[in-house]
Amino acid sequence: MKPAADLRATFRAGLVRPTAGLAPGVAQANLIAVPRDWAWDMLLYAQRNPKPCPVLDVSDPGSPATVLAEGADLRTDLPLYRIWRDGRLVEEVPDATAAWRDDLVAFLIGCSFSFEASLIAAGIDVRHISTGRNVPMFRTSRNCRPAGRMRGELVVSMRPIPAERVAEAVTISARFPAVHGAPVHIGDPAGLGITDLDRPDFGEPVEIRSGEIPVFWACGVTPQAAVMASQVPYAITHAPGHMFVTDVPDTEYER
Repeated sequence: MKPAADLRATFRAGLVRPTAGLAPGVAQANLIAVPRDWAWDMLLYAQRNPKPCPVLDVSDPGSPATVLAEGADLRTDLPLYRIWRDGRLVEEVPDATAAWRDDLVAFLIGCSFSFEASLIAAGIDVRHISTGRNVPMFRTSRNCRPAGRMRGELVVSMRPIPAERVAEAVTISARFPAVHGAPVHIGDPAGLGITDLDRPDFGEPVEIRSGEIPVFWACGVTPQAAVMASQVPYAITHAPGHMFVTDVPDTEYER
């Protein structure tokens, strides 16, 4: 597998694909960049909702750099971006350079892809990786705690886990609180207001086999739900499942 820097270079050159399972051993991150006059609201929203929005780094206004990967460019080094205006998705692009503004403050938020290598090492199948799909993600009926002008619902990712291994999956992921940590819900999706696991709001559905239980983790797409609900005037985010691959070993976030 290519080192993280080489992988980012392939995205910069135009490769578009989900990043789950790529560069195992390093952490991945969600991206949301908002205008400077919304940055405090975003930071407070993340502080009040640390489970779905664990902040790993915040850029200076206009800067596309991050301490999480020396020499990386947040405008080009993710495989796919989303451009938002007034809370509405207007475009998906593989390069956000033309859309970047001098007033944008970029937040990099922990991603549950970062602990998937540990699940796999324990012999737990991560279905979207083993089947080459994008992780299924769902908007829920649980509202996050609002902050300033920011509000919105919790978004979760789902992984089917054999019933006898659920406790182990919980224990493993709980060691990584900076990248969402332990699940927020186990079992009946109706408890989250999810009506159909075959129709995720983001990503792709995966098979749930006999003896498996759906397990739900807080997801870093939650800020995108807030962009929509709060009608943020302008924002750039990653496309769901298409993360920023850092140079930071995932063990740096393990307790």
